[in-house]
Amino acid sequence: MDSVLDLLHQTMSSPWVYLALFAIAVIDGFFPAVPSETAVITAGVFAATGQPDLLAVIVVAAAGALVGDHVSYAIGRHGGGRLLARLPDGGRRRAAYEWARRGIAVRGGLVLTVARYVPGGRTAVTMTMGATRFPRRRFLAFDALAAGSWGVYSALVGYLGGLAFEQDPIRGLLLGLGLALTVTLVVEVTRWLLNRRRAAVGTPAREPAELRR
Repeated sequence: MDSVLDLLHQTMSSPWVYLALFAIAVIDGFFPAVPSETAVITAGVFAATGQPDLLAVIVVAAAGALVGDHVSYAIGRHGGGRLLARLPDGGRRRAAYEWARRGIAVRGGLVLTVARYVPGGRTAVTMTMGATRFPRRRFLAFDALAAGSWGVYSALVGYLGGLAFEQDPIRGLLLGLGLALTVTLVVEVTRWLLNRRRAAVGTPAREPAELRR
């Protein structure tokens, strides 16, 4: 355990950590298997000790998320339509993109801000926005709001965990991840209740099962 802590301290105190956070956030924008939120929360935990700098973590995380989302938008704009057309009917990916398409039609750019906090939702929304030719300037405006709020949220969740356990970063990290999981669960339960209410009044607004997890 001590060796793990030493490695984390060395990594977080290195100036290269900012480049790493930026790269992880960029890749996560179009390849969601990369855990950018966990990386930012971890950096926030150690920011409570003074290294890395909290404001710098927020800025590079938000900037990376913004760039990554635009890469996903560009993929959708320059071939996403053909990609979506080849997705099998009834599959999880098809359901995810259909949910994104409905959300864009109903809520416009606001769905992008919400999708930034939905597991598996952000890539579906950004790529679908590109495929449906959502105006680039409006996409930039809404995505700046989404990426900025996500950077602040993720870094501060970790920072609060780090402040609570200044002498035990591992517990601080666990607390930060627990807080993030709690927020995600609250969002998911709220969305489920809203969908159930819409279904009760006859509004077809169900979302794919993979986005409810």
